[in-house]
Amino acid sequence: MVKTVLTRDEMHPRGRRLEQKMEFKNTWETYTEKQLKETDLFCADYMKFLDKGKTERECVDVIVNEIETKGYRELNRIIAEKGNISSGDKIYAVCMDKTIALYHIGNKPLEEGMNILGAHIDSPRLDIKQNPLYEDNGIAYLDTHYYGGIKKYQWVTIPLALHGVVVKKDGTCVIINIGEKEDEPVFFVSDLLIHLAEEQLQKKAAKVIEGEALDLIIGSKPFLFKKEKNTDKKADEKDDKKEAAKEAVKKGILAILKETYDIEEEDFISAELEVVPAGKARDAGFDRSMVMGYGQDDRVCAYTSYRAILDLKETPERTACCLLVDKEEIGSVGATGMQSKFFENSVAEILNLSGEYNDLILRRCLSNSLMLSSDVSAAFDPSYAASFEKKNAAFLGNGMVFNKFTGSRGKSGSNDANAEYMALIRKILDDHKVNFQTAELGKVDVGGGGTIAYILSLYGMNVIDCGVAVLNMHAPWEVTSKVDIYETKRGYEAFLIHALQ
Repeated sequence: MVKTVLTRDEMHPRGRRLEQKMEFKNTWETYTEKQLKETDLFCADYMKFLDKGKTERECVDVIVNEIETKGYRELNRIIAEKGNISSGDKIYAVCMDKTIALYHIGNKPLEEGMNILGAHIDSPRLDIKQNPLYEDNGIAYLDTHYYGGIKKYQWVTIPLALHGVVVKKDGTCVIINIGEKEDEPVFFVSDLLIHLAEEQLQKKAAKVIEGEALDLIIGSKPFLFKKEKNTDKKADEKDDKKEAAKEAVKKGILAILKETYDIEEEDFISAELEVVPAGKARDAGFDRSMVMGYGQDDRVCAYTSYRAILDLKETPERTACCLLVDKEEIGSVGATGMQSKFFENSVAEILNLSGEYNDLILRRCLSNSLMLSSDVSAAFDPSYAASFEKKNAAFLGNGMVFNKFTGSRGKSGSNDANAEYMALIRKILDDHKVNFQTAELGKVDVGGGGTIAYILSLYGMNVIDCGVAVLNMHAPWEVTSKVDIYETKRGYEAFLIHALQ
């Protein structure tokens, strides 16, 4: 909610200039006791989602398990059964277990467009390479390649967990999830001790830890086997009963993998294993006003988006869509990224099942749609105030954030929403008393970033970036405000129900 304060300034002998200043209300100050309780309950569920969904595959799995209990049917199953689709139906489509689209079919023809919430469920991390396992001086490692934009030095000496899948040649899919339970081991990347780090500390932050040094330590215990008996009995008595094999620590790890998961070293070739911070999301602050957890960019917007469509109490006028995609952190590429045809193809299939399909209607459906590109924004950090332009910064606690444009420097790579669409959004949020603020991503020449917005805008639809303000963005542990999370969910609901062309 925007509050306008008017002041008069003496500017010229012939008159005064009216100066307008915008102030955004802190959401905590506006909430009733009922809303505060709703916020705590909603954020408790959100933190459980963060704990269960530390990879794209896990997020999709969690979402599918929930939405099927709420009446959602899989698109491919409807196609196989030669079914049809009509107003009120709830449908979902999945691409390679990493991207998902939810549709709540509305009363109006799809040709008139949809109201779309789009977020991403991939997050910065370390990925295990295809030939990763090696031993060096009695320590076993997994070689990694970092994914997305990270400060590499933040990933050393913290407890790390291993999540993902190993697919064997016979098609068996082995699920790996180790390091999250208290009785499970964790893994780590080592760092040089401070006593020997004088030379290291002279390096720039980008070079303190090199990418090839981010190798995961996974063991140090050698594999031992029984030694063959010596023909000389006296010599045999002096010998140890066991001896270490060559690359004994590596062999010990392989023995554990074989016994626990029935996988061989060559199975790493067809594996997708992600290294993420170990541990649960937590309340932050004495007042428990914040959430601290891994992967909130962009799972905070993914969760609020899918809960907004899931919690719709009645059939919307326009079809509501929630699109949660992979690969945003590396440019939205690949079959599961936003640049693929998955979304367009699923819309075409829905039009076909509803008896409306032809290519022109598909194009009209997409161009007539309205979208919120639901991605996080940088929260103003007083410790690094010089990187922000305060009048156009997002603040923790001030509600959902709208970025009319993102990009970097001269708006490069940006979707720049038009004024008419921003006005429509303002009216919807004000009518439903949703607290919001506007921002850009830091000072003009300091940096920048992008989202999936520009990709959807290629269809000719109206798109604007919005989401939750985040502290420590792209760090292993990110921080959000609980009221911003809940207010964003409220804003998404209002958009899905009330946004019309």
